Amino acid sequence: MKATTIGIDLAKSVFHVCASNRQGRVIWRKKTTRQGLEALLAKLPPSRIAMEACGGSHYWARRCQAHGHVPQLISGKFVKPFVKSNKNDVIDAEAISEAAQRSTMRFVPAKTIQQQDIQALHRVRERLVRGRTALVNQCRGLLLENGIPIAKGRHHLQRQLPVVRENPAEELSAPFVGLLGELGEELRDLNQRIETLESQLTQLGRDLEPCTRLMSIPGVGYLTATALFAAVGTGADFKNGRHLAAWLGLVPRQCTTGGKPKLLGISKRGDLYLRKLLIHGARAVLISRKDLGAPRRWALRVAARSCPNKAAVALANKNARIAWKLLHSGESFRDLGRAPANTHSSMPSRTGLDAQS
Repeated sequence: MKATTIGIDLAKSVFHVCASNRQGRVIWRKKTTRQGLEALLAKLPPSRIAMEACGGSHYWARRCQAHGHVPQLISGKFVKPFVKSNKNDVIDAEAISEAAQRSTMRFVPAKTIQQQDIQALHRVRERLVRGRTALVNQCRGLLLENGIPIAKGRHHLQRQLPVVRENPAEELSAPFVGLLGELGEELRDLNQRIETLESQLTQLGRDLEPCTRLMSIPGVGYLTATALFAAVGTGADFKNGRHLAAWLGLVPRQCTTGGKPKLLGISKRGDLYLRKLLIHGARAVLISRKDLGAPRRWALRVAARSCPNKAAVALANKNARIAWKLLHSGESFRDLGRAPANTHSSMPSRTGLDAQS
């Protein structure tokens, strides 16, 4: 009757805990507070603690590890089939405990504090980039309403906005010119904040040894390397590189029935932001005029017989698999078409950098 698997339904203040034995039978249930859960983890013998991957789950995973437990984070969509009848916190905790005992269950890698800090930098930068894009589009729309067309792209607006504000033909009203000045200052402030975050990520890419190894892959720069490290760490939670590529949604969806396999477009599961960085980096490799080795030559052959977009996704898939190998084994990237080189002593070329928004 010893509890081996404990499911916790996480919340802000009130937590529900369900303990099951090796046969899957529920032994006890408990409702506790935030402080009570910490005390409960300290009293429990080493057990397997299962939780949904949600807000605060990585923090509690680290607290479980500190008390000698083995934390396991499960995606909410894998827990839902185990919820019986009506949904409440007690049933959710029991469903989490039951889902964790399935031998085929897939778990979410628990992040360290360093990984969460890097991920926070990426999340804030992405929000600022989206806000900057919205600001640029709004400025272009307002100017077009006043008969001044601006070409697409942030740099076109930044170059022409001071000229428009001078209003040489006096076609714009004074209030509108003042509004353009405020929008220009807001754009400069966003540019400065984004540059600050990117400089921090660049420094992290140089300081962290796993990121330095990742940046030796053609098409992987500071943004992709740090985002990969923040998402998967050492890659120990993935069996091989193919599992990482599938987790990122870079593999075809399958629709097989009657023994007839049918492959569709990529699944687009997993982290959208990380998948976007890998594909943009692959596009940078394809359009580069430099010989970046065997991966680029292979991707060009794929593009010749299909299309550039498919080749970019295929190269992103290959880079994800190579990245897992480098993270998991601690080795450096060695191009098959070149002699092994010490990638730690040289910085990646410009084509290895990420495509900036």
